[in-house]
Amino acid sequence: MPKKEYLKRVMVIGSGPIVIGQAAEFDYAGTQACRALKEEGLEVVLVNSNPATIMTDANVADRVYIEPLTAEFLAEVIEKERPDGLLPTLGGQVGLNLAVKLAESGVLEKFNVELLGTSLKAIKKAEDRELFKETMQFLNQPIPESTIVEDLDAAREFANEIGYPLIVRPAYTLGGTGGGIVHNDDELDETVVKGLKYSLIGQVLIERSVAGWKEIEYEVMRDANDNCITVCNMENIDPVGVHTGDSIVVAPSQTLTDAEYQMLRTASLDIIRELGIEGGCNAQYALDPKSRRYYVIEVNPRVSRSSALASKATGYPIAKVASKIAIGYTLDEITNAVTGKTKACFEPSLDYVVVKFPRWPFDKFVLADRTLGTQMKATGEVMSIDRTLEGALLKAIRSLEIGLNHLELPDLAKLDDAVLRKKLHAIDDERLFVIAEALRRGVTVEEIHGITKIDIFFLEKMRNIVSMEARLRTDGLNKANLLQAKKWGFTDRTIGRLTGKEELAIREERKTLGILPTHKMVDTCAAEFEAATPYYYSAYAQEDEVVPSDRRKVMVLGSGPIRIGQGVEFDYCSVHSAWALREMGLESLIVNNNPETVSTDFDTSDRLYFEPLTPEDVLNIIDKEKPEGIIVQFGGQTAINLAGPLAKAGVKVLGTSVDDIDRAEDRERFDALLEELNIPRPKGETVTNGEDAVTAANSLGYPVVVRPSYVLGGRAMEIVYNEAELRDYMGRAVKASPEHPVLVDRYMQGKEVEVDAISDGVDVVIPGIMEHVERAGVHSGDSIAVYPPQTLEQRTMDTIVDYTQRMAKSLKVKGLLNIQYVVFEGEVYVIEVNPRSSRTVPFLSKVTSVPMVNVATRCALGHTLKEMGYTPGLLPFKPYIAVKAPVFSFGKMQQVDISLGPEMKSTGEVMGIDYHYARALYKALVAAGMNIPAHGSVLFTVADKDKEEAGQMALKFAALGYKLLATEGTAKHLRSLGLEVELVQKVHQRKDDIIRLVKTGGIHLVVNTLTQGREMERDGYRIRRATVEHGIPCLTSMDTVREVLEVMRFMRDRRLVYVLALQDYVGGGDALA
Repeated sequence: MPKKEYLKRVMVIGSGPIVIGQAAEFDYAGTQACRALKEEGLEVVLVNSNPATIMTDANVADRVYIEPLTAEFLAEVIEKERPDGLLPTLGGQVGLNLAVKLAESGVLEKFNVELLGTSLKAIKKAEDRELFKETMQFLNQPIPESTIVEDLDAAREFANEIGYPLIVRPAYTLGGTGGGIVHNDDELDETVVKGLKYSLIGQVLIERSVAGWKEIEYEVMRDANDNCITVCNMENIDPVGVHTGDSIVVAPSQTLTDAEYQMLRTASLDIIRELGIEGGCNAQYALDPKSRRYYVIEVNPRVSRSSALASKATGYPIAKVASKIAIGYTLDEITNAVTGKTKACFEPSLDYVVVKFPRWPFDKFVLADRTLGTQMKATGEVMSIDRTLEGALLKAIRSLEIGLNHLELPDLAKLDDAVLRKKLHAIDDERLFVIAEALRRGVTVEEIHGITKIDIFFLEKMRNIVSMEARLRTDGLNKANLLQAKKWGFTDRTIGRLTGKEELAIREERKTLGILPTHKMVDTCAAEFEAATPYYYSAYAQEDEVVPSDRRKVMVLGSGPIRIGQGVEFDYCSVHSAWALREMGLESLIVNNNPETVSTDFDTSDRLYFEPLTPEDVLNIIDKEKPEGIIVQFGGQTAINLAGPLAKAGVKVLGTSVDDIDRAEDRERFDALLEELNIPRPKGETVTNGEDAVTAANSLGYPVVVRPSYVLGGRAMEIVYNEAELRDYMGRAVKASPEHPVLVDRYMQGKEVEVDAISDGVDVVIPGIMEHVERAGVHSGDSIAVYPPQTLEQRTMDTIVDYTQRMAKSLKVKGLLNIQYVVFEGEVYVIEVNPRSSRTVPFLSKVTSVPMVNVATRCALGHTLKEMGYTPGLLPFKPYIAVKAPVFSFGKMQQVDISLGPEMKSTGEVMGIDYHYARALYKALVAAGMNIPAHGSVLFTVADKDKEEAGQMALKFAALGYKLLATEGTAKHLRSLGLEVELVQKVHQRKDDIIRLVKTGGIHLVVNTLTQGREMERDGYRIRRATVEHGIPCLTSMDTVREVLEVMRFMRDRRLVYVLALQDYVGGGDALA
């Protein structure tokens, strides 16, 4: 049946900011959905709060609302736009939960909006634990024994009956928030109390744990005519017990017998039919390796995280097909866009193997608990494709950007056998590397299987890699060894290290012997039909399927996995760059390895290479395609780090030259540049040992900022206030040496300002200036940023524009440039310069409507700003205000301190836009998930240096009618101002202590700033963690408090919910404002 004719306008709900458990996969799915609906001539209305993604670009939907994803705001958009249908199954758990809320509150009925895709009944059958249980029993599908509890006593009763271990899962949450595996009464109590708090409906499911079984997933599609297909099945290398998002996954499954495969396939089709899902659905199973018993673990009645992986792994665009089903098409009517010939009812079959490897944030959160369980911790993932599992695994490891290019962690080699054996029992991010090290030391596959429960098949594959290392060490280089090593994914560097040769020597030897990679096409149907979209992976195999064209072409390097410090913003830039090249009539090639994003969609660029971003892998593609140059400025630090090695190999880098990039990145050369231009920066020195650091700090004057000189996202950066703290830092956080110097800079507690500029080497255009709410010292990625600036004087802005233009010209920038300034006592100082796109480019592009990446790409290829019609200098500010607020995933990462400092901790961002500053700020904070209480109690516990400011804030809170609580020192100061304050005890003073109050809901907002000195900090840290576990806003910067007060005042007397589409803001606005 063709599309539903009565649908004219459809609303799509996005998935909001990137958090652990819900990353860019849903942005990719949502973008695909919007494009698929527009193809069908429908008008698309999109609501999403994340400015960093392609999805919220004005050209993706006809009406884009960047508004908080809450039922109130969505109801307002529905009232204004009057859509005929609502598509909620592409916005992850967030979109699904909101659709349920809108349906239940009667909003959809009131405005006559049809829920498209999957019905409310089907969503409930899969999401509501009770209904799901009934459905499975009706189908005779086995599920683990379980019960649903709403209080602790019921939970204990079930535990006594079944015994431990048990799994606790809160209802209606994403990424396993608040759940976990429990082994005793204490763990049960703690997890259940937390789980009840996180669940939307105060329910927790407790079930028998089948940890140690195989975990298998199926991606299934169904249409309204009851046609069903399986798109892909996947197997986790990690047994049940590790969240799928944290598991290493292979597709298709590798260890199932045909009978097991068919049994689970049949189960998946029966389940999707019974649930009545129209569109995509994901079913997860636990399979007992010893018998053919299985359990259904979970069914997601929506496009899931694995759907992005399955789409990229098979070349079957699940989200696109799901959207077309939602508006009434059937599978046999939809053409698969990848092949261009087959219909979507054709099941994909693969003649290659795919590996997905998670990217964890433990390099940022050094003290976090690294144990992997049912609560997800990865921020992103990489995918690799090869003809051998060994090859795909090694490709995935070198794609991760964790400084490894082989299945080997150097530190593990130092451990003795007993410690290593003990580590085999730990389920953490290093487990695969520990297994490889154990195999090197002769531990048998059987013994490792006994401990880890990982299937013997996978362990044998890892043993192949280890035995190949041994062969190369003993037999050295010969053609057979070299060919086999390359087939199994060994890099030239690894082979060189094992045979005692240089990496380049191995590359030459390979070329002489004719051992070169071939590039194969992802074609959905095991080469039965030719594919229409060039989408390639490399393998050391026979036939090459790439036919290079003779058109002018340019290669864009992507940004790899999403991680803290380098998020989806850089993917946004890569996509826009590819689109710009296409507009200019050039052929665009993208190299990237992140399956979650739009840059790796089959039709974003003219050719996509799904490969690791390492010099060797990229050079292999360049040898074949011979592009006229590469663009490195849009892939974040990943691509910039490749510029040097690739230029050395003779590749032309387009845009800012490699030498000029180095002038901005290298500390000493950058100092020389500023000296020459006479532009001030905070005074600083480079030191190589503890004593020099003390001398430097004394001459600069405390406080000082200390950091290692080679960092991404401010890692190991701290502000220290006296000598004792400095000595503590030098001993604890860094090991200073001549190879690894430490930078000591004067800390200026001024206002931080950020600028993104575009230059063609002669002229410089500045689309906008952003002012940070938090004073310097909070990492720019964790600050609230405001466009246009609200408090800067004209003189200051003129200076900033002047400095920006002079630095861009001096660095001969062709393309984008990002500069961070601090304004201190009326003077402007430069903090850092990045000769590339930054994380604010998508935000600024959207609010100023300047297509920054498009313009920068043209500049890199030699066009001038004047010929594109731009006037040099700062562009006039817009009449509205946009606020970018950071979003954190602290609920997922235990043992991480939430206080903000120079180290970046946020995983994503949201935007609030309005004609009133306070309302834009309110929208940003609501979208970021900060539940600002309209009344209640505020607790103050602040460091001495902040007491005076805290007093001013407390007076305002009291005036608004909030009750004040404070700890001893702070209370004394507040009382001296004539305020009524209730005294609360610090943590170690027991009785009625703070944590108890937080737990019982006696506190609604906490203001807590750091007391210096690590020991005294324990208290503050415990208070801050307690606020996270109980969902109470905790503010650790006085500037944030000031802004939140502004919002609270505003909440009293203005209409809060006002929405307007991005197209209206940019196009001149709404008369009602």
